[in-house]
Amino acid sequence: MAWVMLLVAALLEVAWAIGMKFTEGFTRLWPSVFTVLAMVASMYLLALAARTLPIGTAYAVWVGIGATGTAILGIILFNEPATAGRIACLGLIIAGVLGLRLLETH
Repeated sequence: MAWVMLLVAALLEVAWAIGMKFTEGFTRLWPSVFTVLAMVASMYLLALAARTLPIGTAYAVWVGIGATGTAILGIILFNEPATAGRIACLGLIIAGVLGLRLLETH
């Protein structure tokens, strides 16, 4: 169950990171409310997952999924560069996250 909470926490991290783009510096009410709620929920689920999982693993997976998901959505939604090098680096992050999951003993 900790891994499920961690995955949802990481997806919420993607949501709030992308949401920040729409807040326009927290000057728009509803995008700001959504972003703050996603932040709080993401941190809460990360904390719950860290009760069972080692904090180093939980945090690295949370950040890895969050960073990769945000970068991919940045490419899709905001026409950010999708260079071969950038895609390769995102692949390395994904490989690291998968490695941490597969090597976890819990």
